[in-house]
Amino acid sequence: MERCHPSEVYELFVRHMNTPRVVVDNGVCATASLVQVHSARKHGVLLEAVAALSDHGVCVRKGYISSDDGRWFMDVFHVTDAAGRKVADADALLARLESSLSADALPPRTPSAAAAAGTGAHTLLELVGADRPGLLSEVFAVLHDLRCDIVDARAWTHGGRVAALVFVRDEETGAPIDDAARVRRVESRLRHVLRGGARGARTVLLADAAAVNMDRRLHQLLNEDGEAGSRADQAETPTTTAVAVQDWGERGYSVVTVSCRDRPKLLFDVVCTLTDLDYVVYHGTFDTDGDHAQQVRLLAISFSIDPPRYFFWVKQVGGYTFGALDFYPPKSLALI
Repeated sequence: MERCHPSEVYELFVRHMNTPRVVVDNGVCATASLVQVHSARKHGVLLEAVAALSDHGVCVRKGYISSDDGRWFMDVFHVTDAAGRKVADADALLARLESSLSADALPPRTPSAAAAAGTGAHTLLELVGADRPGLLSEVFAVLHDLRCDIVDARAWTHGGRVAALVFVRDEETGAPIDDAARVRRVESRLRHVLRGGARGARTVLLADAAAVNMDRRLHQLLNEDGEAGSRADQAETPTTTAVAVQDWGERGYSVVTVSCRDRPKLLFDVVCTLTDLDYVVYHGTFDTDGDHAQQVRLLAISFSIDPPRYFFWVKQVGGYTFGALDFYPPKSLALI
């Protein structure tokens, strides 16, 4: 019988004892539903909670994030539906959050046509290239010509670049496309259409299409695309968007403040960006005023956003802070 190290046993004990507790209450606030999340801290747990809210289609109007020395955290979100009303399906939202934050949960995911088509394997095409009118039409025409059945697809554009995820299977058999020669042919044709060079198209064989969080993966693809970042830097920055970073050295945090026009999934994109930069949010507040948002976050860094306004106190994984010159302006923050 294999024995575990005492520290591993203790960590498992703590995780099970500190099972995430989620509360969705429609009676506390007159204008929004109140969502409270209490859990033992692990890297990425804030992203899991925010992704679950995003997947459910609710809008985060305001809230705060707080934690102790890094072992426990509490998040409070004031959320509404797209029409600005309280969430009607509170039980469904509660179940989604509990499932996403449970100890053995899969990464949070957005239900898709690929998932609805069954739990069998699919082939995922990850595409990155220069955006232009008619591009997706050309991509789908190529796949049709290569006898690929398109199950689901989603695309994002930013800075003159496009990232897309396309789930496909063999047109005749319905099986995933796993023949090496055929995969190379598909990738070669798509790279020519995308004009994206060797990184323009990549094929991934999936055992379960439902395990893919499409928004999260698209965010990563654009974040990794150097041309998207450079073109966004050259573009004129909207006057309604402002990002400020302050080094709070005596407290061991950096403070990030962001102020910009509010939009759906803004909080999700900001948390994705900080997570991809390997920063951990320790404290934060965010609020919206009409169509403006403000966020502030703490990571071993501090991060804030103004209308909507977010403030975050953050630290990098490993406990280091960063100075304003080291962090600002990171190309990935353009994704907000």
